[in-house]
Amino acid sequence: MTMNSDDIYLERRDADKNMARFYMLSIEPTLFGDVRLRRHWGRIGTRGQVKLHDFARREEAQALFTHLLKAKRRRGYGEA
Repeated sequence: MTMNSDDIYLERRDADKNMARFYMLSIEPTLFGDVRLRRHWGRIGTRGQVKLHDFARREEAQALFTHLLKAKRRRGYGEA
């Protein structure tokens, strides 16, 4: 997978709690000219879950991207 400025992959690991999680955010265009924010998360080694958010403007997607990224970093996620 290629990563650009609109893609980020984060991990949170804690061996004492048997925790190994990933969280990925990406902004991508849709076929209809809109913008989509893709959230993909789960336990490392699994397929995880995906949630999609569609927006008419890129700025809206970027605002949610930034908000979610800050929240995950506060919870201990870091770049792998």
